[in-house]
This record gives sequence, structure tokens and C-alpha cells, in this order.
Amino acid sequence: MSSLAEKDRPVVQLLLNTGTCPRCILRFCCVGSQTVYRQPYKDLMKNFKEFLKNNQEKEDRVCFDIVDPPCKRIRLEDTEGPGDVNHNGTVQQIPSVNDENTAVDNSTAKVCNVCLGILQELCEADFVKKVCQKVTTADYQFTSFVFSVSLPPQLSVRERAAWLLVKQNMGKLGLSLAKDDIVQLKEAYKWIIHPQLSEELGVPADGKSLFEVSVVFAHPETDEECRFLATACPDCFKPVKNKQSVFTRMAVIKALEKIKEEDFLKHFPCPPSSPENLCVALDIQCNNGAVFVAGRYNKYSRNLPQTPWIIDGERKLESSVEELISEHLMAAFKADSFNFSSSGREDVDVRTLGNGRPFAIELVNPHRIHFTAEEVKGLQQTINNSSDKIKVRDLQLVTREAIGRMKEGEEEKTKTYSALIWTDRAIQKEDIAFLDDIKELKLDQKTPLRVLHRRPLAVRCRVIHTMKSEYIDEHHFRLRLKTQAGTYIKEFVHGDFGRTKPNVGSLLNRTADILELDVESVDVDWPPTLDD
Repeated sequence: MSSLAEKDRPVVQLLLNTGTCPRCILRFCCVGSQTVYRQPYKDLMKNFKEFLKNNQEKEDRVCFDIVDPPCKRIRLEDTEGPGDVNHNGTVQQIPSVNDENTAVDNSTAKVCNVCLGILQELCEADFVKKVCQKVTTADYQFTSFVFSVSLPPQLSVRERAAWLLVKQNMGKLGLSLAKDDIVQLKEAYKWIIHPQLSEELGVPADGKSLFEVSVVFAHPETDEECRFLATACPDCFKPVKNKQSVFTRMAVIKALEKIKEEDFLKHFPCPPSSPENLCVALDIQCNNGAVFVAGRYNKYSRNLPQTPWIIDGERKLESSVEELISEHLMAAFKADSFNFSSSGREDVDVRTLGNGRPFAIELVNPHRIHFTAEEVKGLQQTINNSSDKIKVRDLQLVTREAIGRMKEGEEEKTKTYSALIWTDRAIQKEDIAFLDDIKELKLDQKTPLRVLHRRPLAVRCRVIHTMKSEYIDEHHFRLRLKTQAGTYIKEFVHGDFGRTKPNVGSLLNRTADILELDVESVDVDWPPTLDD
């Protein structure tokens, strides 16, 4: 059974008298039972009033009807507390028991001087309904939620002032209160609001949920109340990108850790003054964790890039593989944006045949997340019916971790190509037959000139595992190659002005160039093959 002890009486009386709300007082009394905080505000005030009127011995308790044991306790110590200090160097005296009516009156219907209303009306039913209305309007699919809250930075300043007040007054009684023993404001807020949100939304709160409901609170006096810290600890406050104020939560906490206690008390009122304004909910947002879709694609066009081809802000071609696939997924999942990745890439004029190239798409903040296998199959068909330039197979939902398999050992994987080659001097079938006998041919490939603008200059060692030639006429033949992934095939054919050695031209002792190139297989066993 959780309760307030006689030794808590000075804390309750002092904080009530200075304008602190009942729930913040519970935090400073280190009450760790969640159910206590969920009691109606009026009931808490009534319990405190009865507690202050109770003049029995220290062992007596006022029951708050809780079965959970408190997780934090005020520690007893036989040390003397420091002297009185407040805004002018002195801390207000603990009110006598005769002041209890005044204490209760001072905390009725006022904005709390510690939490600025966060643990008052901003965790009551009306506010919860406002949050849930926002969630419902956003139209997300979810089976649980995680709740996050961002608080105004000056709440840390006000809590520090209240803690110093309590600590220094309790020191006179041989008691001490460590700052880490105080129940965190965010923790108490979530204890109160989680059950309400869960009941209103009809799903449980779960810290591992991918669906996040977040509330950002702000207060108009944040900068004014934190400004003294910037004077005392200027190195803690530096402009932060995308932040309107230098007084961020982390900067304020850093400054509070650095500033000396006596300097703090000289510049900030202790107890903290009663505010005129409540905190306001600046923003209420919803966000669903990313969904990942994988598959394999074939590309049949020689005029289609894998990703949008834009140079100096100008689009060169009207579409891309990425866009032809993602536009349908974006619409179906109602996502905000996407990220496309694949096992390698082909040039705009290269086809990808065979079983296709593995790809994955991360759909960011999807509103719809539940799809049956049949629905995914229908989505695949929609993509395939929309264009004759590509085809998708084995479309499926995967996990973030599974995508790593697509990239694992990428350079150790093999790929098979078919190249149509032209030579400047006439060839006969026997002139190219020796290529079939070459195995495990090692290349030194300097970064090709055509990609030097986006790839670092380096010499890469690559391997041509096997080659199979097919004679066409005196100036043309087809060459099928099985190579190490990452091999530049076009450069292996024409040599790239000697930057790839050896090359088909040097092996044939004549000028060679590539007319067409197809990717026939990408030997990555992922994603799993699905039945049609």
C-alpha cells in the first residue's frame, strides 16, 4: 500500500503553499505508484487537505488506495542542510502546520509553478479527446501506439528551483532529497495519459509499437526564463540548425549541470514564481514506422534509367524504373515518401532480363500497413499492367533486417551478361574461339571516365569467370560473360582508353566496341521466390 508518510508533510505543505500542483508534489515526495497520479485533481486536493490536518504520530498514513509499491523514496540522512537561500540569498521557511489552509487555497485553480499545467488540465479528458481526434482524422492503420512528448525547456529550470527549495528546507530536519529520486515529469505524464489514450483509441500502449503519437508543448516565456543561463554558461548555447531558439532542452540541461547552485539562486526565484500562462500544445503528430516491400524487376527498354535522370535540375527522360514501381506502392500504402535500393544498377541503355534484379522500397510513414498476400499479388499485377517497359515479380512485404541480405557480399556475387560486340577489322569464327577457353581472367579497372564525376578515382580488381562467344558476321559477335559483381562490362569490351586491362580489344588485337548489353541474371538469392 502506497502512502504519504509524516516526513512528507513538510514537503506537501511547502509546495502547496508556493503554488505547486498535487501531482508535482507527489513527484517530489517520490511516490512511484502510477495509479495515484491518475486520481482526479479534486480528489488529490482533498487527500492533501486531509493529510495536512492529520496531526497523528509519524507512523500514521493517509491511504491513497494504491496497491503498487513506490519505486523511489526520500532518503534519511543525519547531515545538516545548507543555509537559507532564495532569489536574494534566502530560501522561504517551511510553513507551519497553521498555514495548511493557506497552502491548499494557494494551489487551487492556479497554473502549477513547476509543470506549467502539464500535470493539470493538459492530461485531463478534454485534452486526451483532442489528441485522439487528431489521430482519428489522420486515418492510420495501427494495432498499438507509443506516445512521446516534448516539453518546454524551462520546466527543467523550474524543477531545479523547486528541488533546491525542498532540499534546503528539509536539511534543517535532518532529511535529504536527491534530485534523481524525484519522479520525472514525462514519466508521470505518461502514467496518467496512457490509459486514457488506450481506452479512447481502443488499442494498447506499447513501447515497441511502430505507430507513434507525439505532442509538442511550448510556453511563451521559455526564452525569458532561460536567458540567465546563457549569461552564466554561454558556451552551452549555440545556434542549432532548424531550431528557432538556442534554448533547446539539451542545452538547458547542460547549463543546469554546469551552473553553481549559488549562482542559480541569485538569478532565478526560489520558489519559482506562479506563471500567468499554461503550456500550449504546439503540435500533435502521428507517424507510422516504415514498411518495406521487395521483389525483382525486369527492364525491357533501352531508354529507361533505373532512377530519375536529372542533370542540373533538368529531367532528361520522362520516367524511371524506380518511379514506375514506387508510384503504385505509394498510392496503395498512402505513404509520405519512399527510398529505393537494389542489388546493383544497370545503365539507361541496358536491359535486365532473366529472373530480374532484386530491389527493395522503404515506404516512409505509411497510413495503410495491412495487406494480404492476395492484395500484394494484385498490386504486382497493377504495376505490370501499367507499363510495357518493366515487369515485377516476387513482390512481398519484408523486414528492415531482411534487406541487408540484398547487400551482403555484393561484390562476391556473380552476374551474367550478354554483349553484342563490333570490331573494326574483319573476324572469323576461329579468331574469337579462344575466348571460350579463358577462365578466371583478372582485370584492373580504373574508374571509368563516364562515372568519374560521381565515383572516386580508384583501380578496382575484378574477375571475368567465364566467356562464351557466338559468331554473327565479319564485324559482329555476341559474348556471354559470367563476372564478379561490380565489373564494368562496357569498359572491359572497349578498354576505356586503356583504363581497363586487359580488355576484349587487346585480347583480339583490334578495336572493339559494345553495341548492346543485357543483364541476364543477378545471382542474389533474395527475395524468396513466390508461386505465381
